[in-house]
Amino acid sequence: MIATILPPAIPLGGTVPAMTAHAISVSLPTWEDNVDYEKGNKRVLDAMETGYPRFFIHRSIQKLAALCLNKFGRPDELCILLPSPRVATQARDFLSSQQPSLPSRIVEFVICPSISSLPPEPCTPSGTSSVDIIELQILLFDKSHWSTAKSFWQHTGDGISSRMAETALNLLGEFTPISNLTSPMMEKRETKPYSRNRHYSRKSSTPTSISPTTPLTPIVTTPLQSRQIDEELLNEENLTTELTTYLEERYGRNLPLFNAGLAKQALKRRIAGGLLPSDEDFGKIDDVARAGGAGKKAVSEEDVFLYPTGMSAIWHAHEVCRVAKRRSGGQEGKSVCYGFPYTDTIKILTKWGPGCHFFPTGGNQDIPSLEKVLELKSSDEPPILALFCEFPSNPLLTSPDLVAIRKLADKYGFVVVVDETVGNFINVEVAAFADIVVSSLTKIFSGDANVMGGSLILNPNSSHYTILKETLSTTYEDLYFPEDAVYMERNSRDYRSRIKTINDNAHLVTEYLYSHSLSNPSHPSQTIIKKVYYPRWITPETYVQSQRLPTLGKGGFGGLFSLTFTSMIASRAFFDALPCAKGPSLGTSFTLASPYTILAHYYELDWAAGCGVEEGLVRISVGQEEEDVAMAMFQVALQAAERAVVEESGRGR
Repeated sequence: MIATILPPAIPLGGTVPAMTAHAISVSLPTWEDNVDYEKGNKRVLDAMETGYPRFFIHRSIQKLAALCLNKFGRPDELCILLPSPRVATQARDFLSSQQPSLPSRIVEFVICPSISSLPPEPCTPSGTSSVDIIELQILLFDKSHWSTAKSFWQHTGDGISSRMAETALNLLGEFTPISNLTSPMMEKRETKPYSRNRHYSRKSSTPTSISPTTPLTPIVTTPLQSRQIDEELLNEENLTTELTTYLEERYGRNLPLFNAGLAKQALKRRIAGGLLPSDEDFGKIDDVARAGGAGKKAVSEEDVFLYPTGMSAIWHAHEVCRVAKRRSGGQEGKSVCYGFPYTDTIKILTKWGPGCHFFPTGGNQDIPSLEKVLELKSSDEPPILALFCEFPSNPLLTSPDLVAIRKLADKYGFVVVVDETVGNFINVEVAAFADIVVSSLTKIFSGDANVMGGSLILNPNSSHYTILKETLSTTYEDLYFPEDAVYMERNSRDYRSRIKTINDNAHLVTEYLYSHSLSNPSHPSQTIIKKVYYPRWITPETYVQSQRLPTLGKGGFGGLFSLTFTSMIASRAFFDALPCAKGPSLGTSFTLASPYTILAHYYELDWAAGCGVEEGLVRISVGQEEEDVAMAMFQVALQAAERAVVEESGRGR
């Protein structure tokens, strides 16, 4: 009976979610699949339809890059595609900063329909109310420098999105998906399918030779809808119930693309705490204001900035701190990475700027060590620039002492940047302690795992607010592709109700697993679970400092937890038997698991182990399944792991 109610398996390399064009995860259903993926095994790579977008270049982006390379590149070059001249310049500077310096060049490619195919309006830049033009920045470099250029794409999160690539392909008349390009992007150039006649001409009279700025005529165009949202509604201070109903009834689930600006406005208000009245469970949490309170200003939508990915928000938070410090006449110092972070965060802090101090535990025991570093700064070394932490951390679910960190920041003048992705602002409120709050909207805020996004919030009560806001007002670029914003707005409407269900499911599942772990004094004799990493049991005293009360659902500890086991045999058997989606990412509406350390730190396992992150750790993001289904999944996996350990023990006798 259990087998009939469990979700079907997604085959190796399939999109997660299944059959989703812009899926942000890929199915790696066994432990061996994950190891072979890290090793670059052909068996796995050939099966992959997609992958996490900052690591695996989406097929549509690969195809567009191949077209650009065929037009502008040399035989010894590869390229990455970027959304603005500023980002392209930053990428070029990153390559030139390497030792030795790596040369590169930038080509701007403007893709726009011919004027005759448009309404009587000029083309508007990408990112505004309608997408009539795509302005690509093509960074070209020697093939041997691919891995370095790809690291810029990965760490900054500022590459173009798959939907932007598809829009560009549509404008070029190349809208058929490509199937079997190799990864990384264009390792082998295929010129035959992209001959000039096929690529740059229609069967009509479109020219066969086109300069980078010549408008192109698309094969397929979607007429712009003439209906416009009532200006009176748009100018209201809040998205009212009437407007919400108007949007739902008139346009259905998705806003039309020409109203992407409205979608972004709704996202900013939602992130600032002003969740729409149409959201399920609206009003069941009285205090939704971010950072507000007695004598304090609440976060407004003007304090929220959107980015194409969560990693982009983190990268730009670091960049804003650096620029603000220089503008205020100070000298840029090192940053602090407090707690074991998501892999790219520490790489950002070490590859841009003078480096960072790393405190891998990030617990109360590190506060004295942190203060010692702050006190012992020599006169010839600038003070700490900023402290970056996660609340709670990924994958160990440690909650740093934000009260103590805030006191140190006020005393020594550094900026506090908190990543709230795992905690999410329905369960916790960190804005009161941070100067900057960043989040990956890709995760639980979206839930559907079909669009990327990130946000950065400035705390209006911060002593650094004025200089940070001034810096952002002159450096911020809206790189969030309109269609991505529309999907993110749609996905996040039921954010609250999803959080409640996930809180309830995670509370139920982790309680069962904890009872079968060595941490429980009355655990069963055959226990193979060593530890359950979940805020309920990991640093609960500091988690509660920022926990929203009353909690939404049981516990209010979120949907992410990690498990360690008594042996690698148990880890592998548990993971392989767990009947849920398996792949990178978290915060999905469905349960998603991964052997986190293998995926994130395969070539630095000893280093990760030294930071307390074991090789056999399994990370699980709980979804919205029915409670009996959620429980059955983990019961099946635990029983399989226990059998595997018994069988291995029998073979060893």
